[in-house]
Amino acid sequence: MYRLQPWPAMKPALIEITERIRERSAAARGAYLARIDRMVRRERGTTRLGCANVAHAFAALPAGDKLRVVAEHVPNVGIVSAYNDMLSAHQPYEGFPAVIRDEARRHGANAQVAGGVPAMCDGVTQGTPGMELSLFSRDTIAMGTAVALSHDVFDAALMLGVCDKIVPGLLIGALHFGHLPVVFVPAGPMGSGLSNNAKSKVRERYAQGQVGREELLEAESAAYHSAGTCTFYGTANSNQMLLEAMGLHVPGAAFVHPHSGLREALTREAVRTVLSITQRGRFQPIGRLVDERVIVNAMVALLATGGSTNHLIHWVAVARSAGITIDWTDFADLSAAVPLLSRVYPNGSADVNQFQAAGGPGYVLRELLDAGCLHPDVATVADGGLRAYTRIPALEEGQLGWRDAGPSGDDAILRPFAAPFSASGGLKLLTGNLGRAVIKTSAVPDDRHVVEAPARLFDSQEALLAAFNKGELERDLVAVVRFQGPHANGMPELHKLTPPLAVLQGKGFKVALVTDGRMSGASGKVPAAIHVTPEALAGGPLAKLRDGDLVRMDAVAGTLTALVGAEEWAARDAATIEFGAAEANGHDLGRELFAGMRRNVRSAEEGAVTWG
Repeated sequence: MYRLQPWPAMKPALIEITERIRERSAAARGAYLARIDRMVRRERGTTRLGCANVAHAFAALPAGDKLRVVAEHVPNVGIVSAYNDMLSAHQPYEGFPAVIRDEARRHGANAQVAGGVPAMCDGVTQGTPGMELSLFSRDTIAMGTAVALSHDVFDAALMLGVCDKIVPGLLIGALHFGHLPVVFVPAGPMGSGLSNNAKSKVRERYAQGQVGREELLEAESAAYHSAGTCTFYGTANSNQMLLEAMGLHVPGAAFVHPHSGLREALTREAVRTVLSITQRGRFQPIGRLVDERVIVNAMVALLATGGSTNHLIHWVAVARSAGITIDWTDFADLSAAVPLLSRVYPNGSADVNQFQAAGGPGYVLRELLDAGCLHPDVATVADGGLRAYTRIPALEEGQLGWRDAGPSGDDAILRPFAAPFSASGGLKLLTGNLGRAVIKTSAVPDDRHVVEAPARLFDSQEALLAAFNKGELERDLVAVVRFQGPHANGMPELHKLTPPLAVLQGKGFKVALVTDGRMSGASGKVPAAIHVTPEALAGGPLAKLRDGDLVRMDAVAGTLTALVGAEEWAARDAATIEFGAAEANGHDLGRELFAGMRRNVRSAEEGAVTWG
C-alpha cells in the first residue's frame, strides 16, 4: 500500500480525509487487491475452461466470430444491460448491443450480452408497496451483474445503466469482478419539458385540492414525456456526475441526448476505450482504478453539485465493494471543505439539459481540479487522466472530438470556484440524542436551517397524508415518520410527503421532517433530517419519541435533539410498530421474497448492504 503524497495544489483537508480513509481501509483494501492480482494471473477463459464449457459459451455466435474468440483469442467484451422499455431512461439501450458488437468487430474483438439486470423506476413506485423493493433492488442488480459475469469468459465489460439503484448496483457488481476492465455507458437525459418548478407548483395545488387529477396528470406527463432520464438532478443524474468524476465514462458522455448522433459516437468510443484497457493494451482493471482517491473524488463531485443524498448510502456500499470504508463524517468534513458550484433542480431552477449547456460536468471538474479539490493523479478509463474529463465532447464533420469547457454559460447555474453559490457543499451531519442523520441544506432557505417545534409522530407516510387532509397539521411541527428504515420495510423514499409539507411551509409554519427513511435528491425546500440511524425498528431513539415532545433540528450546529430531560429520556421504553403493520410490510408485490434482505441488512450509514 502506498502512502498519499500531498499534491502541491491540493487542499490539505482533502489530503487529510483521504489519508484517514486509506489508513482505516488498509487491511480490507490490501486483501481486495490481493484477490484481484490472483484473478489477473489466470489464463484467459477460452484457454482455461473445459471444451464443453467453451462450446456452450460461444454456441450461438456466428462462425466467424466464434473462430476469432476461440482460435484467434481476440478480446471478448461482456455487456451487462439494464434495458427495459418501460423506463424512459433505459429504453434507449434496446439498440446499443448491435452498435457495440459492430464496433467491437471493427477492432478485431467480440462482444456478447452477458446478461440483463432489473431496473425499476422510483417515479412509478413512489408511495406504493413496490417502493419498498427499491433500495434492495440495488443489491439484486449487483447479484445479477455477478451472475452475468460469472460465466468467466470475458476480457472486459461494458455496463449499460443510468438510474437510481441501477448504476450503484452495476458498480458494486463490477467491483466484485475487479480484475476486469470496465467502462460505463450512459444513455442520456430526455429533452426539457414542463419545468420542475412549474411541476412542483401543480403538485402543491393538487395537495390543497385546488386542481384535480386530470390537471395533475397533464402536468406530470408534460414533465416526463419521452425517452431518457428525468431532467431534475436527483439520484439518476447524480450517478452520471459521479461516474465522470471517477473516470469510468468516456469523458463528457453523461448528459448527451439519447437520440443524437453524438450519443452513438460516444457509445462506439466506449467500446474502443474498454478494448484499450484490456491486457493487450494499457491494462487497467476496475478494482485497481477505484481506490480511495477516486472514491473521494466522487464524494467531492456530489457535494459540489448538490447531488442526491441517496449516495450517502450507495457510495458507502460502492466503496465497501472495493475494500474501502467511508462514513457520513467523511462526507460532512468534505462538505465543509468543498464549495457549491452548481444550482440544478431541486437546489435551483435549471434542469440537467441547461446544466449541460452551461458547461456541465466538464466545467465543474475543471474548476475543482484547478482549485485543488480533486485528486488529479488517478487512473481513468480514458487517456489523459482526470484532466480529460474537463472537456466537452462534440461531433465535427462526423468525427468525435473534445473542446475546453470554457467559461460558465450561465452564472445562475454554474459558478467558478472563486465565486461559488455557497462556501460549503450543502450537506450536514446531524447528531444528538435522536441518533445520526443527514440533511441536504443546499435547497433549503437559510431561515429554515433551524426548526424547533413539537413532534407529531407517524408510523407511515399514509398516516401523515391522512392527518394533512384532515387539517390536523396547520401549525409549527416536526413531522416524525419512523419505522421506515432498511430493517422495517426496505427504507422507501417518502416523496409523497414533499407537497403537503411544502404547503404548510408556504403558509408560514415552521416545518421539518425527521425520518429513518429516505428522501433522495428531490427533497427540495423542506428541511429534512433523513436516514436516522439506528432506525426505530432496531430500537433507535426515534422509537422513544412521544407526540408533543419538543424537537430541535439545527443544521447550523449540526444537531438533532429531543428536548426531553436526560432522566426521563433514559427511562423511556422504545415504542414498537403494531404487529399487523409490520406483517403488512412483508406481503404483496413480491415483498415476501425480500424478507432475508430485511433481516440481514446493515444500517444506512454502513451502506444498507445485504451481502457482507
